[in-house]
Amino acid sequence: MHVFLDISRLLSVAHRTAPSGIDRVELAYARHWANLAPSECTFVAEVPLLGFAALPASLVRELVTALEEAWENGSRIATGSARRARLSLPFGRGALVEALRRPGPKCFLLVSHRALERPARIAALRRQGCHFVPLIHDLIPLHHPEFARAGHAEKHRRRIVTTAALADAIIVNSAATAAELMPWLSARPSPPQVAVAPLGVTPPMVEAPPVALRPYFVVLGTIEPRKNHLLLLNLWRQLASTHGAAAPRLVVVGRRGWENENVLDMLERCSALDGLVREAGPLPDREVASLLRGARGLLFPSFAEGFGLPLAEALALGVPAIASDLPALREVGGAAPDYLDPLDGSAWRSAVLDYARSDSVGRRAQMGRLAAWKPPSWERHFIEVDRLMVRLAQRPIGQPSLQPALPALARPEPGVGRRDEGHP
Repeated sequence: MHVFLDISRLLSVAHRTAPSGIDRVELAYARHWANLAPSECTFVAEVPLLGFAALPASLVRELVTALEEAWENGSRIATGSARRARLSLPFGRGALVEALRRPGPKCFLLVSHRALERPARIAALRRQGCHFVPLIHDLIPLHHPEFARAGHAEKHRRRIVTTAALADAIIVNSAATAAELMPWLSARPSPPQVAVAPLGVTPPMVEAPPVALRPYFVVLGTIEPRKNHLLLLNLWRQLASTHGAAAPRLVVVGRRGWENENVLDMLERCSALDGLVREAGPLPDREVASLLRGARGLLFPSFAEGFGLPLAEALALGVPAIASDLPALREVGGAAPDYLDPLDGSAWRSAVLDYARSDSVGRRAQMGRLAAWKPPSWERHFIEVDRLMVRLAQRPIGQPSLQPALPALARPEPGVGRRDEGHP
């Protein structure tokens, strides 16, 4: 199977000093195929108004190396590599046409959700002999539109409708995501195969930092309503009132997102949090790993997740976690973390105060469970992907069309296909 891998997202985020979860996934896919023979993969990206074009493999390998260095250590060295790759795109249309003419099975692999709202471009590649395989990270904007940016729920609906109509197979990051996706596939006479392939984690190894003067916790992720930072900030305001300067510290790691005015008001204007809560912003991987290694634990009170990379990253570093009781997070963490209702502020307060103690019973028990936890690996992820590709190569491309198939796929009724355990 010859893979046409879209890396449009990497070209657009190379300026970042810290990646998002989806950025990490696309980089892992680019790294995987960049290490294979050129006959195995053609890298592509979108050109405005023109569609997809091929990228030279040498420029992609350069970009992958630069991004790995930039995101681990916080530099911006990848911007030049991305610029050179973008400049090559107008000359890559012919190379794409030539690659599509090669005999043998082909697959267009899209792992970032980009272009799913532009199905005509995907349909054009299918007409030229490419199976279509997207990776779906979550359906959160559909089940929880209150957490999404304005208009994003409808945009994500179009993406899932495109997936349901055109995908020849689908990769998902968890069984929880698969369960939520299944109702959208039921309109197909022969639904596409869905492969559950948990995401891998490769946190940098860092020296254990010196013991902090005060115990502290880390919350890691974009500051957005779904991540439930407000619960933690209200908890820390209570701790400031009851424990004063003796309260543990909280470090907030992640970029500022959307619909977060209440959280930002507390971070910027709540004097009770001064000296107890620090907003660190987005940090490179090595700094995050060092910060986690010194923490009493990761706090992950999210309302909804498709996978939960911060949880996997913390556990892979040997750091205990207190997490929301969500199906996806239980898939990642297994029996290791302590799971709490994301609305139960009293339970979170009790857990934080316990874990902050040097003789914490709960933390010691989790460290014992953590010894048996095995981190998900990219090697295992790509074994599942390769198996899917082998099966797909033996099948002819189906003929679902955009008209009338897309309009016929209606949005499921509220609650259909939703896994409500742990959701508010």
